[in-house]
Amino acid sequence: MEYMSQEGYDRLVAELRQLENEELPRVREAIAEARDKGDLSENFEYHAAKREQGRLLSRIRYKQKILEFARVIDTSLLNADKVGLLSRVEMTNLANGSVMTYVLVNPHEANMREGKISIKSPIAQALLNKKAGDTVKVSVPAGLLTLRIDSVSLS
Repeated sequence: MEYMSQEGYDRLVAELRQLENEELPRVREAIAEARDKGDLSENFEYHAAKREQGRLLSRIRYKQKILEFARVIDTSLLNADKVGLLSRVEMTNLANGSVMTYVLVNPHEANMREGKISIKSPIAQALLNKKAGDTVKVSVPAGLLTLRIDSVSLS
């Protein structure tokens, strides 16, 4: 079971529709054009299009499997006091004083540019079920981080 936000679910559905309705027909057309050119054994365009079709079909199946087990979380049922899935957490790195804000999301929604980290990441795992004011130590590849949770809210 994969729990995710409505936004993440909608994005996955849109990506799947785009793959099925735009990309796949384009690749099938390329295969048909390459097939019309004759000998398939030495036809690079045909083989490239078939590889692309296989890659697309694999991505489509993967997205379908994610959506099959996806459940959209009702944010009204979430606890805003403790850190959990879909929590926005503002924290301070006590070593250098830098302030960071992250939203904990499903791994399929994680995007560092948007400030969304996977619930399965080491930082998120250390923050789970903590409250504002708590201090946590996190082992990351760069060493040991000591973070103070400044605030917890729902995203």
